[in-house]
Amino acid sequence: MNIYSDSSHLALKYLKDTEANIRNLLIMTGNFNICDSSWDLSFPYHSSISNNLIIVVDSFNLDLSSPTNQVPTRYSDTPGKSNSIIDLMFLQSRLTELNNHSIYSDWHLMSDYALLMVTIPIVEENINLTRFSIAKNSKEEASFIKDVSSLIRNLDMFNLSDIDRLENIINSLASNIERTWKKNSKLINISRHSKSWWNNKCN
Repeated sequence: MNIYSDSSHLALKYLKDTEANIRNLLIMTGNFNICDSSWDLSFPYHSSISNNLIIVVDSFNLDLSSPTNQVPTRYSDTPGKSNSIIDLMFLQSRLTELNNHSIYSDWHLMSDYALLMVTIPIVEENINLTRFSIAKNSKEEASFIKDVSSLIRNLDMFNLSDIDRLENIINSLASNIERTWKKNSKLINISRHSKSWWNNKCN
């Protein structure tokens, strides 16, 4: 989520007062227009408005990210006015893959703000395109139900003297149901969009 909170801190006040319910937020960053000794060692004071920021951050389950290089994020063009750190980044709490960001002060060029950058790792995901299925009201469905009913009726429920025997019976039932499913089901595409379109002509 990208934030711009002006010198009156309107965006920050809005987020705090409305108690915005935003779940699974990975990153919140932007210009918060708050100078504070908590993130700027050259600034001697603690700002009371930063307390509201911490309340909002905690509600989103985020932590203040420490930059790999402690340099200003805003560069003043007003003589006598020092540079400052008012652009911040907050990352999801206890997420080891995201633990800090970098400030690229040499990239700001004509802008008065530096670039903040964080690397987000993307894990390769295997998306299944097919699955085994039994058509509703088919003879395969009738056969599957008949076989499973027979398995349940023939369960040996006598002499359940301990939990190990109970677990053996349950595991055996699960294995038999799985075999029955495989016998009656067939492999289908999950949706019509799952059909492969790449072929030798595409090459």
